[in-house]
Amino acid sequence: MLHFIVSLELADDSAAALSDACGLEPRFVCERVFEATGGNEALTQIADWLIGRPLSVLAIVLVAWIATRIAQRYVRRLVKRIVAPDRDATVRRLAKIGIDNPASFIGTEPVPRRDARATSISDVVGSTITVVIWVVAFILIIGEFGFDLGPFIAGAGIAGVALGFGAQSLVKDCISGLFMLVEDQYGIGDIVDLGEAIGEVEQVTLRTTVLRGLDGTVWHVPNGEVQRVGNKSQLWSVALVDIDVAYDSDLAAAKNLMLSTATEVCTSEEWSPDVLDEPIVLGVETLGADGITLRMIVKTSPGSQWALQRELREALKASYDSAGIEIPFPQRTVWVRGDTTGLGQPAPTGP
Repeated sequence: MLHFIVSLELADDSAAALSDACGLEPRFVCERVFEATGGNEALTQIADWLIGRPLSVLAIVLVAWIATRIAQRYVRRLVKRIVAPDRDATVRRLAKIGIDNPASFIGTEPVPRRDARATSISDVVGSTITVVIWVVAFILIIGEFGFDLGPFIAGAGIAGVALGFGAQSLVKDCISGLFMLVEDQYGIGDIVDLGEAIGEVEQVTLRTTVLRGLDGTVWHVPNGEVQRVGNKSQLWSVALVDIDVAYDSDLAAAKNLMLSTATEVCTSEEWSPDVLDEPIVLGVETLGADGITLRMIVKTSPGSQWALQRELREALKASYDSAGIEIPFPQRTVWVRGDTTGLGQPAPTGP
């Protein structure tokens, strides 16, 4: 019994000495050196600082590096699968449910815009995960050198709360920018209407969108301030042309001439690559004070509708002039009256 008590006391003394030399959670190297030196605290602490702690830091850095590589790879695959799904797999799933020619539903050519959007989103999410992993690794490395992490974490939390309150608009802009990328509201090269700013998108970041107006003005719009988005060049566009004819014109002839002229323009060598569908004459749009408005639409490639509209108006003007169909202009009767001596009696103009 006495021997057992003595053994317990020796074990307690050894554990206390080990704690004094290596801390409450001794590292493997520190513990082995302590045992090899017979409990020499000085040598144990020197070995711990020169070998044990650097090895722990190296292990943390290595684990963080491996974690970031794995996270970025799987995030990239996951985002690409969601945003730009595998076409072959989609074709197989559509074929299983009995859809004939499933490739026609999703197209046969890759969509560069979709691939670029998947790359942008994966880069943003991957960068965020990388920052989080390395921040955690930095905190663990600080702990390896004996710093008390409690006050540090508490201070970081307070600073984070203060930064969150002080930079609410920045956080709002970044979150809105992420959702804009995920939902593909617009991309670089699109013509968009963001309210007061209208123009071509030159740059999209998490915080701002940069537009180039038609007059050359560069607009920097915070993403959190965008309340609505009107994309005028996503996937396809429509050239809309309204033209007025006189009330005594033959509407059937005017519509036929409008359709034939538009077809001639759209099938020309210059415009056929940008026209996606045949012109459609919708008919009478309004009965105005000066004439009857006829409307026509043509489905075009993104961004080419404005140039096609100008070309169609020019061609329609020439065709209507040749056919003798009047394009009316405002006509008003103007009464010019000077100083009168009585109602309806103009004043004398002589000397």
